[in-house]
Amino acid sequence: MFRGFYTATSGMIAQQRRQDMLTNNLSNVNTPGFKADRSALRSFSNMLLSRMGETNVGNREIPTNKRVGSLATGVYMQEALPNFRQGDLRETGNSLDIALLQGTVPVNEETGAAGALFFTVENEAGDLRLTRNGNFTVDANGSLVTSNGDFVLDSAGNRITIESNNFTLDPNGVIAGSGTQIGISLIENPNDLEKEGNGLFSLENQEDIIAANGNENVSYQLKQGFVERSNVNVEQTMVQMTSAYRTFEANQKVVQAYDRTMEKAANEVGRLR
Repeated sequence: MFRGFYTATSGMIAQQRRQDMLTNNLSNVNTPGFKADRSALRSFSNMLLSRMGETNVGNREIPTNKRVGSLATGVYMQEALPNFRQGDLRETGNSLDIALLQGTVPVNEETGAAGALFFTVENEAGDLRLTRNGNFTVDANGSLVTSNGDFVLDSAGNRITIESNNFTLDPNGVIAGSGTQIGISLIENPNDLEKEGNGLFSLENQEDIIAANGNENVSYQLKQGFVERSNVNVEQTMVQMTSAYRTFEANQKVVQAYDRTMEKAANEVGRLR
């Protein structure tokens, strides 16, 4: 009896986590450069059931073990992985807004998936981070920073300083007058990245961060006065949220049915007379 109870409960937990993920995607639909999370439901290993009994052979009772079949033991939601599909570009007219338009990137031989390009930034602690949010600004010292204060790095790994907000940028990311080129990084297996919030990604092995500037296997374009929009599909996300809610509700009714059955078994069937 309890096997089905636990199976339905695991389904509720999985759908709740999926709903939380989809809600987070929807809440960031207007966040520049945001990459929507996606996941898949997987089942636990099936349990093989057998029925034990006895068979009379002559005057002897011989134990038997008859296979009944397999039983699913529940589902779980795998880790949420970002979808690095290119988002649409939105024109802002602000010279500090820079959109990264990804072109050709190498395909990972192990996963068969394409790599991804990112702006390279540095936090106050000096740690490298990656982002697709090109909604930049300038701090009090003239450094080009992200909206949450991380320093934008050039192709040599140095912090970028600009003299005026009215600078111009060519498609390769070279700032006119200074010759400084905005640093772009290639991640061959973007599924290794971890989300940190505020549009930032981190990579445990920073040796896997490859410079894309001047890389003949990579093509990209920087567009000044534009930002990359979130790649969240609002209509599809709403449909998925409705599906997750209805599946949660169906599992909930199964749990309630088991609860009523156990209550009857405890209070009526098991009553001593």
